[in-house]
Amino acid sequence: MNTDPHRIDPEPPESAASASALPTGEESAKRAAVDAYIKASSADVSETPEGGAPESAPPAEPSLPSLEELAAALNEVRAVADENRDQLLRARAELENIRRRHSNELEKAHKYALDSFVRELLQVRDSLELGHSAALEETVNIEKLREGTELTLKLLGDVMDKFGVAPVEPLEQPFDPEFHQAISTQPRADLPPNTVVAVIQKGYTLNGRLVRPALVLVSQQVA
Repeated sequence: MNTDPHRIDPEPPESAASASALPTGEESAKRAAVDAYIKASSADVSETPEGGAPESAPPAEPSLPSLEELAAALNEVRAVADENRDQLLRARAELENIRRRHSNELEKAHKYALDSFVRELLQVRDSLELGHSAALEETVNIEKLREGTELTLKLLGDVMDKFGVAPVEPLEQPFDPEFHQAISTQPRADLPPNTVVAVIQKGYTLNGRLVRPALVLVSQQVA
């Protein structure tokens, strides 16, 4: 017991510690609210990815087709393939028929290209046979035989003109080695050198293309 009236004894430490260890009702409520907030924040952080966006649910796996659906699709594809194959075979057969038809037509064109020419030429042969028969008669008329020969030559000339056959007659024309063939030269003072002075054999062209050159004599300068 303190006998000094001016000395104040401190409170026992045990009572102060016990007073601080027992929180009031308001402090307990605050501490409970803080704990609840911390737990809620921890749950949000664990459920939210690092980017901040919520994780999307994984896509649902597509359902696989059934065996009946696969068989139906296979049959449809086979039907389309068979139709395409049939069309290909028909097109190939048509092309082969066209090729054979063209080949036959080309062969006939080569074989019978002179059909119309021969048909026109037959009348010339008929005229020649008539003239030959007339020449064999004992009472032959030379004048009529000459007229018949001239008519036959004219008929032959008409047939040749009809099919584009033209004679090459270069008499007194400059020598052209493309259409003429010189077999000899002849000195001539009345004509320039290299001029055709005589036609030994006529030449002929077919539609402008040389068939046979004309055999000619060519003038030469007098020495």
